[in-house]
Order: sequence, then structure tokens, then C-alpha cells
Amino acid sequence: MDRRKFFKIGGLATAGAAILSPIDIFANPIEIAGKGKKAKNIIMLISDGMSTGTLNMADLYLNRIHGKGSNWLQLYREQKVARALMDTASRSSIVTDSAAASSAFGVGVRVNNGSLNVNPDGSTNVPILQKFKKAGKKVGCVTTVPITHATPAGFSVMTKNRNSQPEIADTYHKLGFDVMMGGGNQYFSAEKREDKRDIYAEYTKKGYQVVKTRQDMLKASTDKPILGVFDEDALPFSIDRNTNPELEKSVPTLAEMTQKAIDCMKSHPNGFAMQVEGGKVDWAAHANDIAALIHDQIAFDEAVKVAIDFAEKDGNTLVIITTDHGNANPGVIYGKSANANFDSIAQYTKTNEWILNLITPQDSLSRIKEIVHTFNGITLTDEELHHIKSYYDGIEKAEDGLYNYKKLPFKYYSEIQKNHNSVGWISMDHSGDYVELAMYGPGSELLKPFMKNTDIHYLMLEAAQVQA
Repeated sequence: MDRRKFFKIGGLATAGAAILSPIDIFANPIEIAGKGKKAKNIIMLISDGMSTGTLNMADLYLNRIHGKGSNWLQLYREQKVARALMDTASRSSIVTDSAAASSAFGVGVRVNNGSLNVNPDGSTNVPILQKFKKAGKKVGCVTTVPITHATPAGFSVMTKNRNSQPEIADTYHKLGFDVMMGGGNQYFSAEKREDKRDIYAEYTKKGYQVVKTRQDMLKASTDKPILGVFDEDALPFSIDRNTNPELEKSVPTLAEMTQKAIDCMKSHPNGFAMQVEGGKVDWAAHANDIAALIHDQIAFDEAVKVAIDFAEKDGNTLVIITTDHGNANPGVIYGKSANANFDSIAQYTKTNEWILNLITPQDSLSRIKEIVHTFNGITLTDEELHHIKSYYDGIEKAEDGLYNYKKLPFKYYSEIQKNHNSVGWISMDHSGDYVELAMYGPGSELLKPFMKNTDIHYLMLEAAQVQA
């Protein structure tokens, strides 16, 4: 949509809402923080692959287990944010992938699934972080998956194939972004890259601090650009990290990375723009892994608090909180034991990925039963044990990770868990949902009740008063 046309329509919609909005009649109107001001800074937080049920269940879990709900929904309860629904489609499908979804935010144009800011005819669109960098702002991305993955890349680069991650790592270096943190060592290390280039050395030569542990990140200077790479591929799921003292010491949380990025950029006279991605929410949904899903959504929620706390104190920061698409549409299913079943998730101390990769073809049925009971508190039936073991027959060694070509029994295991936790899933893939979108701070008055994902690009530019 044309930028001026979008805001002309948006202005009319806002004017109409001022006259007719039922909020004015039945409730206290939302007070827009910084209304009418220029947004000096922009923080966009994306819980990748977050269906509404994921947001709901994380809040339920926090309320029921810890006595306090999520930071995101507390913003709704306190009427601190403007709120809307958003259409997430790509150019090629009503169900988007993360590359096309991030490109919609990044350039305000819908592209085909799999593409990063490249149109079907091969022409390219300049991503928003490049626009903000050109306008004199500091820019950055933090994520729990490889920093070269689709969502941060959609704000940053143009390439027809989202899988060209070694090239994306090099492109970031050439662009000179200020803070880039996540996983993806295999795309930077000379030992892992096919071309044997030491991309880390090239960043260091350009003046970057290269940090590879939580401790190094926390100690890093805020006066120099940072490249942080904390794992070979994606960072570990939050629940696996939080139950492993070594990982807790070496791998930062999304909230800690977000805080560090803000600290590095907040003093810049022209402000900053950054993207924060809870990328492993999506990976958990693909696996139908409820412990991974809830705890990574909670980790994302803690990053939301970091951003909002800064924005409330700063007064010049627009915070955008959303997802790029739904995934697997999980939810709590009706039943007389739904409450107790859902609460049993508090007994889960490891992800399904961790459990299923711990099991080996050599394990006895009693050993498998012990593993599951130890880490999930579930006692498997003989039929369930035999069925799980059948997946391992003939496998010499199960590969690590969710996208395991050996196809370990993620789906079957989630069906077993459903009988105990009352959480169901519709699939193991993305969905075409309309999704939650919330904004706080200057520029949030531009939010309309229903948005296309491409509209967010123009809203950010308008809020920051930066030319396209």
C-alpha cells in the first residue's frame, strides 16, 4: 500500500474512532504514551510462530504456577497499549513463512515464501534497518535462533533464498550494523564455512567486539559494535538452558541480549531501531513441544518487559509487540481434569527434543519409561513404550535437534502428553491466523484495529519521521 494513502485512511479511521469508539462509552480510553511525538527509538519484538493459544497458555501458566500473568497481557489489563489484529499472508500464500513475513515488516511489500525482500521479477526492496542506518540511527537485531535466520534477515538484507545464511553473515559485516546477537557459529567460523573464510576476523578488523559467551557479552563495552554468537546453530530452548548450570552461565537469555543491545544504542543522539525475536517459540511449535513452547514464550515475555521498562523511562521509544504468523495452533482442551492436567506441565523439566534425543536404540523399555517419568512425570503404558521404541529401531545414532531427518516421534509423543496435560495441536506447521499486535509509545496512535503486516513498515517510518 502507498504510504501516504495508508496514513490518509488511518487518519480517517482514527477520526471516526474518536467519535464512535465503544471504548469511550464503556471503559476508560487508552492513554497513548508520547502521542503526537516523534519516535526517536523503535523496538519491534516478534515472538516467531506465536499462535494466540501460545500467548494464552503462557499467561495461564504464569498465573496458575507463579501467581502473576505475562507482561504482555498485563499491558492489556492496564490498558497501556494500543491493540490490533494483523493479517500475516505472503504474496504466494495465505500461510506465510518467516522470510516473507519478516520481509513484509522489513520493506512494506509482500514477497513469495522463501524470499527475503526480493520480488518475483528479481527486483529488490531496501529493508528498514538499512533505511534507519542511512538516516543516522544505530540499528541491531537479537534472536534466539541463528542471527542469519529469516526473521532478522528480513529486516536487514535482500536475497532470493532465505537459506543463504553464510552469505547473510558476510552481508551483515558489510552493512555495519551496530548490534547483532544470536546463534549461528557455523556461518561465521572458518572451520565450519565451506569457503573457510574467518568471518569473525573480518568483523574484528572492522572494530566489532566478537563475544561468544554470556559473560563476555555482559562485560562488553557499550561504546563499540557487538557481534554475539552463542551457539553452533540456534540457542538452546529456555527450559533446557534453565535446568543446566553450564548453559545458564554461558548462554544469555533473550531479555539479557535485549538489555545489552539497548545499553549499546540508547545514548546515540539520533536514536536507534532494533528487532528482537523469540525465534525458538516457532521451533517449539513445529515440534508440538509444550514445555519448550511455554518457557520460550515466557523468555520472550521477559524481553517485552525490558523493552517496555526502557520505553516508559525514556519517553521517546515506540515498542511494537507481535508475531509474524501462527504455528500449530495449540490450546487447552475442555475436560473435567483440564485444570490439573495443564498444571502438570510444571513438572516438565526438559523439552521433548531433549528427551527424544536422550533415548537411544540400545535403551530398554524400562530405561525409556524411566527417562520420560523423570523429566515429564508421565508413566508410559506398555503400548506407548513399544511404539516409541519402534522409531529408534535401525537407527545407529539419532541426530540432535528438532529438524531431525531421522524423524523421531515428536508428534506421537505430543499426543501422549495431551492425555496428561490437555493441550492439543492442529498440526506441526505454520497457520494463516490473524495475530495479536500491540504498540506502546509515540507512534502507537497510528495503529488501526486491523492491519496488514506490510502496514507496519510504513507505520515505523512515519512514527520515526524517516523518509522511505
